[in-house]
Amino acid sequence: MALSIRKALLLGSIWALQAFAAPKSAPLPIDFTAQSSEIDYKNSFTSFRKVQITQGNLAISADQGQVKGTGVNFQDNHWIFRGAVKITVEKGVLNSDEAQVFFTNNQLARATASGKPATFQQRIVKADKTVNGHATNIDYDAGSGLVRLTTDAWLSDGQNEIRGQSLKYNIAAESLSADAPEQQGQRVHIIITPPPPKSQQPPPTSMPAPAPRNP
Repeated sequence: MALSIRKALLLGSIWALQAFAAPKSAPLPIDFTAQSSEIDYKNSFTSFRKVQITQGNLAISADQGQVKGTGVNFQDNHWIFRGAVKITVEKGVLNSDEAQVFFTNNQLARATASGKPATFQQRIVKADKTVNGHATNIDYDAGSGLVRLTTDAWLSDGQNEIRGQSLKYNIAAESLSADAPEQQGQRVHIIITPPPPKSQQPPPTSMPAPAPRNP
């Protein structure tokens, strides 16, 4: 019996190590299209016009895209997009004049967008609300799902709104924070709009008493 227990423990340890060592699932295929391309061999970068990139729930489009190197590469690279930049992720949309996008292991890692202003939007289906935000700069971290709006930052859920120099919005948790040290000495301004009063329903009409029956 003791030998059987030791064998079972040994097999369990092997299975656990195999599960731990199992490779992660491969990134989804990346679909890349462009209207035209130009390669600068001297400075080693490639420019594309009317760029469109899709990978699962990720979509990026822009008037122009530029990447270091002489070809299309998403392994560990830094892309610069300019003009009508739109970045769509699973739970949000980011629009800007320019964006610097970083890919790691063929997946989006981080995006830094700037504009006059750059905008962010997320639809919250359960609450039937849309979160809208804008700022001069918007940073998106794909790993944490954190969106940071800096410089003249504003966020609203359609009813309440908040302004500050730095706002952080978590897409997954649907939560907002504004840290005092990041406000450049300014105060955070919050506007709370009370919901409209419920309409007064007329009192129910009482049913007339049934007429007595003749004996």
